[in-house]
Order: sequence, then C-alpha cells, then structure tokens
Amino acid sequence: MSHLTKNYNRKNISFKYGKGSFLYSTKGKKYLDFVQGIAVNSLGHAHPKLVKTITSQSKKLWHVSNAFKIPEGEKLAKKLVKKTFADYVMFQNSGAEATEAAIKVARRYFYSIGKPNKNRILCIKNSFHGRTIAAIYASGSKKMTEGFGPKVDGFDHFDFGDHKSLKKNIKRNTAAIMIETIMGEGGIKVIPDWCLKDLRKICNKKKILLILDEVQCGIGRSGDFFAFEKSQVKPDIVPIAKGIGGGFPIGAVLMNKKVALSMTPGTHGSTFGGNPLAMAVGNSVMDIVSRNKFLTNVKSVSRYFLLNLNKIKNEYPRIIKEIRGKGLLIGLQLYSDQTNFIKRLLDNKLLTIRAAENVVRILPPLNVKKNEVDLALKIIRKVCSEIK
Repeated sequence: MSHLTKNYNRKNISFKYGKGSFLYSTKGKKYLDFVQGIAVNSLGHAHPKLVKTITSQSKKLWHVSNAFKIPEGEKLAKKLVKKTFADYVMFQNSGAEATEAAIKVARRYFYSIGKPNKNRILCIKNSFHGRTIAAIYASGSKKMTEGFGPKVDGFDHFDFGDHKSLKKNIKRNTAAIMIETIMGEGGIKVIPDWCLKDLRKICNKKKILLILDEVQCGIGRSGDFFAFEKSQVKPDIVPIAKGIGGGFPIGAVLMNKKVALSMTPGTHGSTFGGNPLAMAVGNSVMDIVSRNKFLTNVKSVSRYFLLNLNKIKNEYPRIIKEIRGKGLLIGLQLYSDQTNFIKRLLDNKLLTIRAAENVVRILPPLNVKKNEVDLALKIIRKVCSEIK
C-alpha cells in the first residue's frame, strides 16, 4: 500500500536510472523519454557535466542562508543578465514560486511609486502559472480552483487570441498583463511575435507591466534562449524554472531595473532559493546552453522533427488535427481524446504527456540526437497505423 496522497494519477511504472534521452525501468525495460520531467531535464538524464558539478559542489557547501553572500548565485545572476533583457535576478526553487514572486514584484512596484491600488493582474483564461493558491486563480480555470475557496482576488482574465477582450479588461487598477509566451498545459499555443509586440505597445500606453512566463518554454526550449526573443520585445518581468536546473530544483524571477528597485530588504525571501548547490548546477546548465551552435542545433532538430510530424499528419489526417509548437516544445493535437494514443505510445516504449485540447505533448531533451527523433517518429507512425 502506498502512503502517498492521490493527487497524481500515476502510471504503474517506475524507473531505476536514466541516461540521456532514455529511462530504464525497475523491470529492465528501456523507454525513450520525451517527457523529461515536463521540460525539466533540458540536457537529458544524468548529463556528465551536471553529475560532476553536483558531486564537486556537494563536497563543499550545500546550503547557506541568504543572510550572507552566495558567490555561486552572484555568478549565475551575472550570466542571466548578460544573456537577457534583465538587470536583476531573484532566485526561487520552482516555477510556481517564480510566478508568485513575479506577481509580488509587479504589485510592489506600483506600491513603491505611490499607486497601491494598481494591483490587479490580467491573464489568459485557462492558462497555467503553477498550482500554489494565487497561481491557480491566476489561471482562471474552474477545474484548478474547484474546492480551494475563498477566491484569491486580484486577477482578471481574457480569452486567448481575443484582443478586444484583452483591452476591455484593462482597468485603472490593472498592474500587469501576465501570459505564457507558449502555453504549455493549455495545449502548446504559441503567442505570435506580432501579438507580443502589440502587448508591449498596450502596456506602454497604459503604463502597466508586461510579465512573460517562460517557466516551461524558456532556457532554449523554443530554439532561442527565450521564446519571445525574435519579437524583440523587452518584458518587465520574466519568471523561469524547469530547464535552468537541468533536473535540479531552481526557479528565478528576472526583472528590469525599474521594478527591481522596489524589492528592498524584507519584501521577499526564500529559505532554499539560491542555495550554492542549485546555483552551481544552474551555472553549468548556462555554460552548456550558451555554447556556440547549441541553440542552432535545437532549431535544426526541431525543423526536422516538425517536418516529419507534419508528414505523418498528412498520412493520417483523420487522427492528427494539427502539429503545434516551437523548438522542442511540440504538441500533436488529435481529433479525439489523447488518452489511448499516449497509452499506445507508452506500450511502444515512448513516453509523452497530455496537454489541453486533446494535445499529446512532446518534450525531448534539448541535446536529443537525430536517431532518437527518428525512433520517436517511427513509434508515432506505428501507433497511427494501428488506430487507423
């Protein structure tokens, strides 16, 4: 009997170890893992450099209070600032913590300039920003908030792609617009560059902040370091997590100087956020992702993968409705519920995970090999032929 709570619908399978793109079960079976902890293991399982980093740092220092300077954190913050729009970084432990902290930063900014009533955050309905109490109400999803009342106020919502609804819902007390640059749980919906540009213009005109949630799509997952980069938009705040730790728990909030100045001592804290062990891992992930041609290779593999997935879609037009995504954040939208499809993939030793709108979510490591993609394509085509 398991004494774990039943808040996860766990499959009856467990793993002994992983290496690269593969997981090996306790029953000795080998699986191609295109879930990777839901875009967490950005460099696959047990990457040699990360193993070396954790081993080395664990022999020196695991944890020290944020009451003291942490050199490893200073180093990682400098790398993130150099690579991005940001001027300052505030470290957390997870994506949900990072989005909650982003909300705090936005509200604190307006408080600091004498406008405490500008405190509402405008989000896309049925988005996903984590499962903490404020984050679920930011999502605007009935399913996520059911049974967790009273309602956490301070959030308004607009429908995906509905600019009239967006503009209508900006009030005098709106502090920020917060969206996922690519909606992950919501069905792998990519926000177009023109839309991001329009959002920035709206925020500038209304003198409110733009928060782009890159927890799932950031750190190279889109083929660029951030999914919004090609739009040339500069957000005010960006929460990150998942891929920056390569499997180790790390979150962060990146922000510009304007909003960062409001975060004075005592306004936010995290016992474990920015600990030396996590920071050492984050530095190693940054070193690898920043290597010459690393992201070029992500884009190349993505083009190959998407091209061949669309070929399969054309072969089975009554099964696959649409191929969605960007980089290596990919979704297969089916015409019917994806449960059986995902199970058949699992039976054929390919691990995937669901998203909304009948989408099968595919999240290989960023350093996935072409022959591993070919294996996934072979399995997907086989499952389509069996369903047909």
